[in-house]
Amino acid sequence: MEPSESTTALPSTTNEDLTPLEQDVLDEYERLAENMKKLASLLDTMAGKPTAEILDGLRQLERKTSLVFTLLKASVYSIVLQQEIYSGDQVGGSEDGGR
Repeated sequence: MEPSESTTALPSTTNEDLTPLEQDVLDEYERLAENMKKLASLLDTMAGKPTAEILDGLRQLERKTSLVFTLLKASVYSIVLQQEIYSGDQVGGSEDGGR
């Protein structure tokens, strides 16, 4: 038994061998394959380098986060300072009252 060529390669078909519907289906599959290749290439390019919009968004987020952190530090410092002043008044007031 001879190995058939159809197992290793697709049989060559000519346009006369196909019905118009079959040819349309094959054409659509070919267009779909090309579109998928283009999409894969575009996605690969986009994944390789972030877009300017993403970078701008990250910069804005960094600025806002930095601002919130600065305000938080200032609030904590203000609370600690107020507590020191309050405890200093209590200590000073009890010393004056004891004399």
